[in-house]
Amino acid sequence: TIRPVRRSYYDPSSAPGKGVVWEWENDSGSWTPYDMDVGITIQRAYEKQHPWVDLSAIGFCYVIDFATMGQINRQTQRKRRVRRRLDMVYPLVSGTLPKSQSWPASPGAAAAPPVPTCACPQCLLVMSVKATVSAAGPGTTTLQPRKPPPVPPTTPKALAPAPGAKAPDGMATVRGSLKPLAAQGVRRQAASTPALSSASSTASPPGTGSGKASRPGLGTLNRSHLQRLAIAQSRVLIASGVPTVPVKNLTGSSPVNPALAGITGILMSAAGLPVCLTRPPKLVLHPPPVSKSEIQSIPGISHTCRKTTKKQAKKGKTPEEVLKKYLQKVRHPPDEDCTICMERLSAPSGYKGPQPAVKPDLVGKLVKCGHVFHLHCLVAMYNNGNKDGSLQCPTCKTIYGVKTGTQPPGKMEYHIIPHALPGHSDCKTIRIIYNIPPGVQGPEHPNPGKSFTARGFPRHCYLPDSEKGRKVLKLLLVAWDRRLIFAIGTSSTTGESDTVIWNEIHHKTEFGSNLTGHGYPDINYLDNVLAELAAQGITEESLAQEKD
Repeated sequence: TIRPVRRSYYDPSSAPGKGVVWEWENDSGSWTPYDMDVGITIQRAYEKQHPWVDLSAIGFCYVIDFATMGQINRQTQRKRRVRRRLDMVYPLVSGTLPKSQSWPASPGAAAAPPVPTCACPQCLLVMSVKATVSAAGPGTTTLQPRKPPPVPPTTPKALAPAPGAKAPDGMATVRGSLKPLAAQGVRRQAASTPALSSASSTASPPGTGSGKASRPGLGTLNRSHLQRLAIAQSRVLIASGVPTVPVKNLTGSSPVNPALAGITGILMSAAGLPVCLTRPPKLVLHPPPVSKSEIQSIPGISHTCRKTTKKQAKKGKTPEEVLKKYLQKVRHPPDEDCTICMERLSAPSGYKGPQPAVKPDLVGKLVKCGHVFHLHCLVAMYNNGNKDGSLQCPTCKTIYGVKTGTQPPGKMEYHIIPHALPGHSDCKTIRIIYNIPPGVQGPEHPNPGKSFTARGFPRHCYLPDSEKGRKVLKLLLVAWDRRLIFAIGTSSTTGESDTVIWNEIHHKTEFGSNLTGHGYPDINYLDNVLAELAAQGITEESLAQEKD
C-alpha cells in the first residue's frame, strides 16, 4: 500500500525550534504532549505574556490559563493541569528551505546531490542513493523490463566480479554481515534467474570480459530483477533466523509495488540492516458464517434484543432541588479556587452565563468526595448537562445519582455463536450487534434539530462466553439502557461532526486478529472494560438497582 509522507520544517524561534514541549495531564496522572501546531500556538501566546489563550481558532474547545497553568474545557468547564518543559531541539534545516525535488533525477538534473539536511543515518542513506543514480547517467536509470543478454554457463562464481574488477558503486552491493548471506541467496537463484548485467559496456572496466558478469548497480536493475534479488535475500534471512520486516503487496497487481518492495530490501541491506520481505498478517473482523440454528441465547439473560429507552428526570424537580440532595452548605469557604469558574471560593462566582436562582456567593461541598464549589457554578453545570437528576464531580468524577447519556435510539442484539476467540479457546463467543440509524438530534444533543449520521452500523462486537464475559455483557446492557454506549459528536477517526461515536466504553470489533488493537488476544480487556463501566457509575450494584 503506497501512501504519501511529508516532513515539516519549523522556525528556530518556534516551540519545537527551542525544544519547548507543552503537555496536559491525563486521567491516569501521566503527561501527554500537545500536537506540534497546538504547542506552537500555546508557546506564542506564552512568550507574548498573554494571561490565557483560546484554542478554538485552531479547532479545539479549550482555554489555556497561564496563571494557574490549567486547561479548561469551554463546554464542560473541566480543568486539567498543563506544564511547559524543555526537551531536545527539533531537527532543523540550516539556511533556506530546500525546493521540492523528484527522484530518480531527471536527465537535466545536476549530478551532485544536495547537501544533506541532517546527519542521521536515514538522510545519509537516501542522499547516497540519489548520488549513485545521478552519477550513473540517464541511460541506466530505468525500471522497464528488457531482454537480458545471453547467460554464460552457471557456476557458483557466476555472479561474482572478475578478479581485479571493481563492482559498480550501486546500492545493491550488500555490506556488513549481510554480504555473505545475500551472495548465497543470489547464487541459489542463479539456476533460474538470468544474470544481472550492466546497461552498457562502460559500467565494467576493461579486462573483465572473461564470460563473468559483474555485480550490477541500482540503476541497471529492472523491476523483475529487483524483485528476484529481494526474494533471494529474504529466503536466506529466513533460514538464518533474522527477524522479519513485513512489506505489503509484494506480489500485488500494480507493477510499482513489487519494485518498491525490492528496493526496500536492497536499501535496508545496503545500510547493514537485516530485512526479510513477508506478507502482512490478515485482518479477521468477522467469524465464519453461522446459521440461525447454531445461534444460542445466553443463559441467565432474558431475551436476545433490547431497544433504547429514554429515561427522563422526575418532573417537578428544579436543579436546586436535585443538587440539594448531594450538597452541604459551607459557611466558611476554604482559601482555594472553584475549579469550575476559577475564582476564589471566598469571592462570588465568576460564571457569566444565564443566571441561576442561587446567590453567586454561596458555597457547597459534595457529600461523598468532599470537593467544594460555588452553588451558582454547580447549578449552571447541571443546566448545561443532561438534566437527568444525576451529578458528576468535575474534579474527581464521582457520580451522584444515576448517570444517563444522550445515546440516540437504536437496537442491541446479543447471542452465543459456536466459535472461540483467540486466547479463549475453552469457551464459545458472545456476539453483540449494535444498530443505530441516522436521524435528527434532540434537545439533549450538541445541535438540536440538526441531522446526524451513523457510520459503520451494524457494528459487531465480541466477548468470550465465560463467567467474566457474561458479567461484562450484563453491565453493558445496563449501560445501553442508560444510553451510555454511544453519543453524538465528532469522530476522532474521520473528523466528521454530528455523527454517532463510541462513548468511552471500549469494545472489541475484531474477531480473529488484533491488528488494530480492537481484537483478541488481550488478557487485560475484560478488567479494563469493567473499570470503564465503573467510571460511568455502572457496577454490580447497578444490576440490583435495575431489577428494583
